[in-house]
Amino acid sequence: MFDDRARIHVVAGRGGDGSIHFRREKHVPKGGPDGGDGGKGGDVVVVADPALRDLSEFRRRRGVAAEKGEPGGASRRHGASGDDAGLRVPVGTQLVDADGRIVADLAHPGARVVIARGGEGGRGNARYATSTRQVPRFAETGLPGDELDLELRLKLLADAALAGLPNAGKSSLLARISNARPKVADYPFTTLAPVLGTVDAPGATRQLTVVDVPGLIEGASEGAGLGHEFLAHLERARLLLHVIDASEGDAEERWRTIDAELAAYGGGLEQRPQAVVLNKLDLLPEPPVFGIEDERIVRVFRVSAATGAGIDELKRGLFELCAPTEPEELVPDEEPLVDFLVYRPQPARRAWRILRTDRGFRVAGRAPEPEELEAALKAAGAHKGDEVEVGGETLEWE
Repeated sequence: MFDDRARIHVVAGRGGDGSIHFRREKHVPKGGPDGGDGGKGGDVVVVADPALRDLSEFRRRRGVAAEKGEPGGASRRHGASGDDAGLRVPVGTQLVDADGRIVADLAHPGARVVIARGGEGGRGNARYATSTRQVPRFAETGLPGDELDLELRLKLLADAALAGLPNAGKSSLLARISNARPKVADYPFTTLAPVLGTVDAPGATRQLTVVDVPGLIEGASEGAGLGHEFLAHLERARLLLHVIDASEGDAEERWRTIDAELAAYGGGLEQRPQAVVLNKLDLLPEPPVFGIEDERIVRVFRVSAATGAGIDELKRGLFELCAPTEPEELVPDEEPLVDFLVYRPQPARRAWRILRTDRGFRVAGRAPEPEELEAALKAAGAHKGDEVEVGGETLEWE
């Protein structure tokens, strides 16, 4: 089963607590504070892996959490940082937050993005010692890491994509030109999920990837039929191969039907270059005529996926129309482009902190709303009976 959608809950690691500690050595009866800082929580990192083809792994994996930072120790020992948690996704995966906004788009192999950042470690009491406060009996608790729900959306990366009505022979054509072995039968909707195939150039000097998606019907852009949810896989194809069953005798009308659905869907599909493939040539006494003139139609091929007629010409045409792209040269002194897009702004540091004291906790800065403060104190480890200092008042945690 091909999975191009998944949901996952990610939690970055909480920062370690700062330490409350004082030097206790022989002949040093009044040693100063020496509590160390807590370690940073681990991040959640997403990496585009070209070895993956779909999101089926996330049928079993619903959540991921990074490690917490270690607390600080005596003698100003800094706590160890928590280990990062890694997520591998196929190239072309978009990360979408709970509000439907794109957080990142991993469109290239090896693209890497920190999707949830670990919390900062709390400062130990040694950091609070001053000339007027020589015995600080408090330290910061670590900050929580980012926590969010994500939807993963895969848009396949292919040089060319097959589009057409059901039973136009797309699967048979893909099997003829590539190494893919899709299910082939003489009835509509044989293809129920996208299929990727690799086409080798003569002499194996180059390769192209071609994707076949379920056939489209009128109204597909509005959700009719099987093709609607797979239209997104056509968005990143450099060329659309518009496959038409020429044996039915209404090739031009069939082209208009699918072209209207591509335009209604949007996503740039209405502007994508097209090569029209008139299939099932073996069922016609004469080569079919195709009279539509459109600047988007760059070539018309007449083939038979059943007998192989015209297939070599089609393959040559594919390599001509999908010419290799030259890598862009970077201008000297110009920073290189990132290999992923990040759309989510980084949250501002909150204006309050929770300090751990020898009797409980203290809230430094302007206290948040009660519900948020209660959740933060629970996360910091508050227990019944602990004293909590808020805004000059001392309360007892219940």
